[in-house]
Parts: sequence; C-alpha cells; structure tokens
Amino acid sequence: MDPSNGSPPVIPPLKAIQAFEQTARFGNVARAAEVLGLVPSAVSHQLAKLEAMIGRQLFVRAARGVSLTPVGEQYLAQVSGILHSLAIATERASSDVSLDCLRLHSAPSFGLLWLMPRLEAFRAAHPDIQINLSCSYEALHFSRDKIDVDIRHGVPDWPSYEVRTIRNERFCVLASPALLARRPVSTAADLLGQELILSEAPLLRWPQWFAQHGLARPAKPYALSFDRSYMTLEAASHGLGFALESSILAQKYLASGALVEVSGQTLSSPVAAHHLVYPKTHSSFPRVRRFLVWMEGELGHKFVY
Repeated sequence: MDPSNGSPPVIPPLKAIQAFEQTARFGNVARAAEVLGLVPSAVSHQLAKLEAMIGRQLFVRAARGVSLTPVGEQYLAQVSGILHSLAIATERASSDVSLDCLRLHSAPSFGLLWLMPRLEAFRAAHPDIQINLSCSYEALHFSRDKIDVDIRHGVPDWPSYEVRTIRNERFCVLASPALLARRPVSTAADLLGQELILSEAPLLRWPQWFAQHGLARPAKPYALSFDRSYMTLEAASHGLGFALESSILAQKYLASGALVEVSGQTLSSPVAAHHLVYPKTHSSFPRVRRFLVWMEGELGHKFVY
C-alpha cells in the first residue's frame, strides 16, 4: 500500500521480523527457532510470510543452512536498528525517564586502561546520561545485546556498520626505567637477546615487529606471554621484560613513569587497532552523538565521516 494516497503503511508482524533477524544471524532456521522458543517449521512459516509480503526473496536456501540475498542484506541492515530502538524504548519506558542510558561494549584492555579512567569526566559533562559498560573480545549483536557503540580491536572489516577509527595509535617498545638502565637499548637488534614479553592480543607482535626491522625472530624463548594487553603492561611495569604495546593503552603507565618508551619513535610502528563501531541508525541517538563528540575531544582529533 502507498502511504501517499492515504492507505496505511505495510508493517510486517514483529514475529516475522524476529524470525528473519535471528535466522540471518545464525544462517540456520533450527538455531533461530531454538533462540526464539519456536519449532523450526514455525520460523520457516514466518520467513515465507515475510518474503510473500515483500515480494522478494530474502534467503538462499541450501542443505547446510541459509544465506542472505542482496535484498536480505539490505533489509537486515535497516530492521536491526529498528528492533534495537524498540527494545531501548521499551526499557526506557519502564525505567527512570530522567536518565538516558548509553550502552557501551569495549575490548577489555581499552575499556580498563583508557576508557574507565575517563568515565567520570564524561559523567560530569553529561550528568543526564547513565553509562552501562561491558568488556569482552566477543563481537556482540547490537540489537540482541542492547549495545549502542562497540569499541572494537582489530582490522576494521565491518562493512554493515559505521566505523570511526581512533588515529595516532602506535605500537612501541616499552620497559620499566630500572630495566632499561640495566639493559640499554638503542636499536632493534639490541632487543634480540633481551627478556621479551609476548602480548598475544595486539595486531602487531614481536615476530612481525622484528621482520619490519629486517631481523629474524629471536631464538631465545619469551620471558612471559599474556592474552591481554593490560597484563603485558603491568608485567612490564614491574621490570619483568620489554613489551611491544599500544601507545594509547600505555598512556597512564607512561604518564606516571612506570614505563618509558625505548628509543622514542624510531622503534615504533603506526597502527589502526581500535575503532568505534555502531549501526548507522544509532547516529541519530543524541546520547551516541554526544559520546562521539566527547571522544573526539579526549582523543584530540576529529573522526572521519
């Protein structure tokens, strides 16, 4: 029906939209049915009803599951934001209407080392916004997990979302002042025989870093290895070895003098490792716009839109 001629707009049943989104997420009707508490035939019926209403095929069916058609991809990008907005509106209606809740998800080390110390400043500037912060390396689902903005670590390959990359980040060689005094380092080769801490989380690790400097990886085993950057930085601050870590994550250690950068920028490598990710529809939320502007101020640079 055409709303322009006075006819009401065509709005699919919410059950059909939920069946579509969950099936698109899992690529499997049975898994979607399990999440929705339905039998697979009921989900298939909802999908068929939705495709009949739209008049276009949303999925390609195969023996091992389903995949979205180009029309389905476009439809998913649009309805996911609507479902999320509906969930947030429902939650807000049942809570304190004087507060707007900004729901953030972050890579653990960025959330702990960079964002957490600054949240009080954000709250002072925006006392009407309540903050909910969760941290993990999971790629959470924006509507299901009720996330406004996800601060992700990795290669920015999320074509369905808006991505704002944090610039001016470097991976640099770090050490405690006491360790550096005992074991001076001025070139990359000087590190071959040193106690090195391997951080398994970053995009750039010791083997790749040595290769950038034309050197083979050291034969000596790593002194320690960690799967979280915050653990690597803490170990390095206690003089347990040299670390290769993000300049952004190490800010508080560098500011306090617990760690120093070895040989300045001559041994560092620029990276684009942290990104603010969110559905395009979320840019219309005032709380998200205010958070993005605040982040630009804290980072000292404008995001590229």
